[in-house]
Amino acid sequence: MSGGAIPRLVIAAPSSGAGKTTVATGLMAAFTEAGLTVSPHKVGPDYIDPGYHSLATGRPGRNLDAFLCGTDRIAPLFLHGAAGADLALVEGVMGLFDGASDRGELSSTAQVAKLLRAPVVLVVDASSQSRSVAALVHGFASWDPEVRLAGVILNKVGSDRHEQLLREAMDSSGVPVLGALRRDGRAGTPSRHLGLVPVAERRAEAVESVGELAARIREGCDLPALLALAHSVPELPDTPWDPAAELAPAAETAAAAPSTRPLIAVAGGPAFTFSYAEHAELLAVAGAEVVPFDPLRDEHLPPGTRGLVIGGGFPEVYAPDLSANAPLRAAVAELAASGAPVSAECAGLLYLSRSIDGKPMCGVLPAEARMTERLTLGYREAVALRDNALAVAGTRVRGHEFHRTVLEPGAGADPAWGLTHPERRVEGFVTGGVHASYLHVHWAAEPALAGRLVASAARVAVGRG
Repeated sequence: MSGGAIPRLVIAAPSSGAGKTTVATGLMAAFTEAGLTVSPHKVGPDYIDPGYHSLATGRPGRNLDAFLCGTDRIAPLFLHGAAGADLALVEGVMGLFDGASDRGELSSTAQVAKLLRAPVVLVVDASSQSRSVAALVHGFASWDPEVRLAGVILNKVGSDRHEQLLREAMDSSGVPVLGALRRDGRAGTPSRHLGLVPVAERRAEAVESVGELAARIREGCDLPALLALAHSVPELPDTPWDPAAELAPAAETAAAAPSTRPLIAVAGGPAFTFSYAEHAELLAVAGAEVVPFDPLRDEHLPPGTRGLVIGGGFPEVYAPDLSANAPLRAAVAELAASGAPVSAECAGLLYLSRSIDGKPMCGVLPAEARMTERLTLGYREAVALRDNALAVAGTRVRGHEFHRTVLEPGAGADPAWGLTHPERRVEGFVTGGVHASYLHVHWAAEPALAGRLVASAARVAVGRG
C-alpha cells in the first residue's frame, strides 16, 4: 500500500542560526490552530527541536536521518509518521546542502527533500543584507536542479523600507517571497551547551513561546500560498514503515519467549528527554508493556518492571536531584544486578555510573562521569563485539554521539560496541543484562534490537519493581 499524496513542505536555510526552528515551529502551530492536523518532522538526529514540534502540533515529533536509518527508509518513515495528517512540515538541519562529513549529500536536508519529492522553503536571515539576498537565493535555487526551491521567508527584517528593498531584489530571482518576519526577541527559545533547552524543562514558557511564534507567522507569512505549495506535490510510491512488519523477520520477540507482555520501564521527565518515537512503538509491537517513569520524581520503578530503557538527556544538569533520589537509584541497581535487560544511551550511561561530578548515581558501572569543555559530536559506525541483551555479536549499527561529558574509564572489560568509523576504538559497557554506551542508535534501522530486549525481559521472573 502506498502512502498517498500527503501535502508537505521542507523548511530549510542557508546555514544554522537563520531561524529554521522559529519558522517551522511557528508554521506548525499556526496551521494546527487553523484546524489542520499537522505532522511534524525533523531532518537529522536532533532530539530537542522535535519536542517543540510536538508541543506545536500535539503529535510526536519524528526524525528523518538518512545516515542513521538509510536512504531507503526516509520516505517510509515519513509516511508512517504522517499517516492521517492534513499537512506535513519537515524542518531541515544546518544549511540546505550540509550533511554527514565526507559523505557528499548523505543526511542533508536537500537529500531528504528529494527523497520526499517535497518543495523547499528557504528561511533567509536578511538582517545584514538587501539586494544581495537575490544572489544568495539564486545560488541555492540553482546548485542542485533536483531540489525544488519554491519559496523564501525573509527573517529578521528591520523595517518596512528594508522589507521593500528585499522584495524588490527578490522580484528578479524568480523565487516567490512567502513571508517576511521582523526582528523580535519576544518568542525566544533558550539554549544550553548542546542547543535549545528541551520542552520538558520549561513547559509553561515553551507553551507561551510557541503561541508567540504562531502569532508572528500569521502576521508575516502567506499561509494560503504556503498551503497551496504543500498541495503541489506528487504521490509518493513508497509503503509506510510498519513496526510489525519490520520485526517479523526477527526471531526474538516476546511471543517467542515463555512469558509475554513484559513491562519495560522507559525513563523520561526533564532529565531524560532524548528518545525517538519509533523506539516505544517497536517495544510495544515486540510484545512489551511500555511504562514511562521520571527518575527525578518517582522513588520506585513501575511495579512488575522486567526491563529498563534509559535514553539521553541532561543528567549533569539534574545530578543533585537524581542523586537525592536514593530509593530509585537502589531499585535500578537491584534490577541490573538481577540480570534483567537494561539499555542505556549517553545520559543513561552516566546515570548508571558511580557518580556525575562527584554526585552518587546508581553505581551499576565501574566508572565516574564529569562535565568538560569539550563537545563530542558526530556520526559513528559500530559493531557488537559479543552477544548481549540488545544485540547479537556482529550486529552493525550507525549512531551518533552528542555530549560534553567524559566517562572514566570509557569502556569496560566487555565493551558495548567496537567503533569502526570515523576511528577504531571500543566504547561502553556490557555487564550481565546491561548494555550502556554513549552511542545513540535509531532502532528503526535495526528493529531486532527492540525484539531482543523484549525477549530478554520476557525471560525475567515476574515481581520486580
